[in-house]
Amino acid sequence: MCVGVPMTVVTSDNGTALCERRGEQRRVSTLLIGEVAVGDRVLVFIDNAMRLLEPDEARLIDDALDGLAAAMQGRDFEHLFADLIDREPQLPAFLRNDVVPPHG
Repeated sequence: MCVGVPMTVVTSDNGTALCERRGEQRRVSTLLIGEVAVGDRVLVFIDNAMRLLEPDEARLIDDALDGLAAAMQGRDFEHLFADLIDREPQLPAFLRNDVVPPHG
């Protein structure tokens, strides 16, 4: 399974950026999202920055990835999904029956 991971831009130049996540650095393409600044958080998938992330969203993704790793190792993981506890899951709008698709 391939999963995008949040990374922080360390340097940026000419369509690429050196990004870091937990001590690992990787040169990634930024051609899909354009210019990035040092300190920006980006979602990286197969060495391509797919989009910019807000800090809170990057933290939620990191927590979810940590939660999956903890669950696979038989450790407690529920605290890493705090944003999902105490709320009913919601389908995206395009999957809900109450949304009328556009005609065209």
